[in-house]
Amino acid sequence: MKTLREYIKEAEKKSVAIGHFNISNLEGLHAIYNAARKLNLPVIIGVSEGEENFIGREEVVALIRTIRERDNYPIFLNADHHKSFETVVACIDAGFDSVIIDGTKLNFEENVKVTKQCVDYARNVTKETGRDILVEAELGYIGEGSNIKDKVPEGAGILTKPEEAEKFIKMTGIDLLAPSVGSIHGLIKSGKPHINAELVTQIRKITGVPLVLHGGSGLRDIDFTNAIKAGISIVHINTEIRVAYTEGLNKSLVDSPDEVVPYKVSKPAQDMIEAVVFERLKLFNGIK
Repeated sequence: MKTLREYIKEAEKKSVAIGHFNISNLEGLHAIYNAARKLNLPVIIGVSEGEENFIGREEVVALIRTIRERDNYPIFLNADHHKSFETVVACIDAGFDSVIIDGTKLNFEENVKVTKQCVDYARNVTKETGRDILVEAELGYIGEGSNIKDKVPEGAGILTKPEEAEKFIKMTGIDLLAPSVGSIHGLIKSGKPHINAELVTQIRKITGVPLVLHGGSGLRDIDFTNAIKAGISIVHINTEIRVAYTEGLNKSLVDSPDEVVPYKVSKPAQDMIEAVVFERLKLFNGIK
């Protein structure tokens, strides 16, 4: 099977993007995997620090590894938005395929320092084990939290400067960059963010590394397709599937108030997540 790095290169050549979807439970995992498998597309499962703590770091590694080995399927695991060197190390040691060190609350120099630490550690593990571990970092500010917001958070939407991105990558050696190009983490009630596709093109050209779009929930379809054409290779979706899960679960509880079997109660929520992921994957890969 090809590595995640190879699938990303393949996506770039095809001008498509790999979908990255976060999970908090088994229903989410099965929903995402079912959708990806129906379309025969590679997929990345993400867990934030909070999601990882809820599921269990080693447990989620075992789940993804079991599916990949059992079905010989390109499903990969990413440590999404980890805030410290220590948590990144723990995920690398546990067997994650990729990690995101999120130093967006740090100044440029501090962000470079902690990111470089993570890259160096990943490279050493690769030398020792042969595992190809990708390290991603974020530059600019896209806001925080996969939730529903009344308005754009103060300070969010600070766009990444191409020259600063080039400098950052040269100083850290990261494999993937998540730039701020107009999207915002979470869903915004007051309107839809707009992606600056020209900025995506400029950053991709000057940095030479694959780009990742965070804050994908709530964007217009045209923003996704323009961003992917411009150089985005991975798209993150989380809030949309959280909303789908909640709506599906609420409907299930209302429709079947006497049902007490957990897998029956949660099945509609799983189905709603699968439907959202299926449509997003089709969009990211130009499938009609």
